[in-house]
Amino acid sequence: MGALVNKAYMNAVTAPQNVTLDQSRAIGPQVHSILRQQIIHGLLPPGARLSESECAASFATSRQPVREAFIKLSEEGLVEVRPQRGTLVRRISQEAVLEARFVREAIEADVVRRVTELGDPAVLRELQRQLQRQNQVTAGNPGDFMALDERFHRTLAEAAGIGQAWKIVEGIKAQMDRVRFLSFDQVHLGKLIAQHTAIVDGIARGDTRRAEAAIRAHLHEILHDLPQIRAAHPDLFEPISPITDSP
Repeated sequence: MGALVNKAYMNAVTAPQNVTLDQSRAIGPQVHSILRQQIIHGLLPPGARLSESECAASFATSRQPVREAFIKLSEEGLVEVRPQRGTLVRRISQEAVLEARFVREAIEADVVRRVTELGDPAVLRELQRQLQRQNQVTAGNPGDFMALDERFHRTLAEAAGIGQAWKIVEGIKAQMDRVRFLSFDQVHLGKLIAQHTAIVDGIARGDTRRAEAAIRAHLHEILHDLPQIRAAHPDLFEPISPITDSP
């Protein structure tokens, strides 16, 4: 199993350390991106209490961009903002994970179909280069693989001419990414890379059915992982709604 949560952090007032922001760019989105990644990677686990003032001090900025970041994280279901009481990192919502997977499959199946039909050799070469880089990552660097995985799927969306669709996916898949991060080990990485390879192989063959089936199988992987991950980390998940079926 991948990264384990250090329970010593639970309920701690937490702020990022040694973070340098690019002052030539908007500060709020940078703060949001950093905190989002720390939550996904388990550095800010469920129950961690975020302090607006301490985060602002750590980022060497005013409280306004931190407040904006907290609001966006709340909209993504990653934190709960409690007026006058602080902001807490939320547990993983299984319902949100399943909904994100459903939306991703609907969008990305069409993306892969379009990329295959276009048959751009430059896109194919880029995807093959990315596969080579993915094969160089070890299980000890799940964050590195997630970045490469993100690039792979974004490249497909942009190649299909619907890069904006990937922005929609990014906005809803944070809970899904938290589960995926917990699942990483060397065997799992190998399986994911093999699935990426099957997608690229379908594109290379100009076989839309093969490529689409490969992306669907890839995005179904989390349905197999989720019950095991929830069983191994029950304290990280919200209770299941009575009307929600288990995957």
